[in-house]
Amino acid sequence: MLGAWNFTFDETSKHLSTPDLLITNIKGLVQVRERNIERVAGNAMSELPILENAFLAVDGDRIASFGNMSGLQSREAKKTIDASGRFVFPSFVDSHTHLVFAATREEEFVMKIKGATYAEIAAKGGGILNSARKLQGISEDELFERSLPRAWEIIASGTGAVEIKSGYGLTLKDELKMLRVAKRIGEQTPLLVKTTFLGAHAVPAGMLKEDYISSILAEMIPAVAEEKLASYIDVFCEQGFFSPDETEKIVEEGKRFGLKPRIHANQLHRSGGVQVGVKTNALSVDHLENIGSEEIDLLKNSTTMPTALPGAAFFLNLPFPPARQMIEAGLPIAIASDYNPGSSPSGNMQTMISLACIKMKMTPEEAFNAATLNTAAALELSHEVGSICVGKKANLFITKPIPSVAFIPYSFGTSYIGNIILNGNLIY
Repeated sequence: MLGAWNFTFDETSKHLSTPDLLITNIKGLVQVRERNIERVAGNAMSELPILENAFLAVDGDRIASFGNMSGLQSREAKKTIDASGRFVFPSFVDSHTHLVFAATREEEFVMKIKGATYAEIAAKGGGILNSARKLQGISEDELFERSLPRAWEIIASGTGAVEIKSGYGLTLKDELKMLRVAKRIGEQTPLLVKTTFLGAHAVPAGMLKEDYISSILAEMIPAVAEEKLASYIDVFCEQGFFSPDETEKIVEEGKRFGLKPRIHANQLHRSGGVQVGVKTNALSVDHLENIGSEEIDLLKNSTTMPTALPGAAFFLNLPFPPARQMIEAGLPIAIASDYNPGSSPSGNMQTMISLACIKMKMTPEEAFNAATLNTAAALELSHEVGSICVGKKANLFITKPIPSVAFIPYSFGTSYIGNIILNGNLIY
């Protein structure tokens, strides 16, 4: 902890008028960073700076100042919260979700319990194509109404910024519909939303893959770019879906239209997804249940963020990404939820952190760094969120009284979030 630090109001904030919100007597202010620290890797992932006996002031939607209680010059504020016995964290940043979908798929969950494989379920019309059929049959407004409660659900569990992908449309009209809904969620909730075009999620039933790829290249990518519906492009690079060569072709065309790549990589097999991700300078390669030393060595010489999705590994009973091997190799790791109806029907980042600790043998400090600072970097949001820094967006949560940071992943399945502040406003 950083209890010896003696923060006071800095020169940019100490002359501000009465702050809108003042949090006092904070047991531990977590993830206090200098502005230029955008990600941590290797051994540095185990360092989680915590300022003891702290205060934090919010003005408008920004962190105005913070420091030791001994340096607090005035307790005047429009609203004050006494956080005695409680920790304050930056909100989670969930850098990989499929939050917009039409319906759940619990019937497939039962099929898995009875022994059906992912491929067998897909062959019977399940999987991604099942979600596509359901989504194609409803309007944009209906899709928004069905997706909106999930946005509020992740807010309640501590997430303040989120990436939302398309990929359950698989037609031009329906992919655009999904992305419009994702943008509406960013406009009509306090969430900071980044959007990703994932037309290359699966091949529609009855369509040749070559024809579908041609549609993605000639129709979908230009339309997404024209409406400015996405910042990123993604491809499910996996055996039976899209090959590395096809993935490269699609993301390179996306880059030509200003869409930066992020790749579904190495989920079910050693798919070549990491290789194409590094080759195309992808912002992240996500999943990584099946990677080895070759992929780890490639990632060491890149700026691509390796992103683990422990909820999907758990739900599908797959190997978990080898976090210890990756960290010992000097890599950064991000953790995201992969919230989706088929393979990770949870957007609870506290659960993902618990799984990372229990199944990937990450320490709580490493896991919290992976779910805040490093996921913010994966979404190019380090200047706004992911750490406690003067001038960053006031996206925070205050825990209930707890003994330590490690108590949160230790107490898996129980939420110890007490208050949620997004954009400087007290939400819960």
